[in-house]
Amino acid sequence: MKNVLAAAFASISLLVSLPSFAQGAHAGENPQYGGVLAEVKGTQYELVAKSDSITIYVDDHGKKVSTTGATGKATLLNGSEKTEVNLAPAGENRLEAKGTFKVDKGTKVVAVVSLQGKPAQSVRFTVK
Repeated sequence: MKNVLAAAFASISLLVSLPSFAQGAHAGENPQYGGVLAEVKGTQYELVAKSDSITIYVDDHGKKVSTTGATGKATLLNGSEKTEVNLAPAGENRLEAKGTFKVDKGTKVVAVVSLQGKPAQSVRFTVK
């Protein structure tokens, strides 16, 4: 019983500590980079997940958001398999990690992105 309560408390603490959660993209919006869209507080994130790279593009109502000074971490979930990668700025409006990744239809990706001068955002995606 103690373990169940501890696990429940830990789960609730994690959820409460995350600054914000992503919503789906607005109806009618299409991915610009061939990925999966999510939106958090007006900022749009697009995940492009490949076997050799994980890229997140950041836009605000069609305008590219600078990722200079940004940091991020992505967690890939495939069933019980979990892979964590650090994301680094890789151009005008993107964060990226290079490596070898297991990315299949249904892979869930939870990214925590800190843009310079803004609180961290938690963004959730499901690969299609």
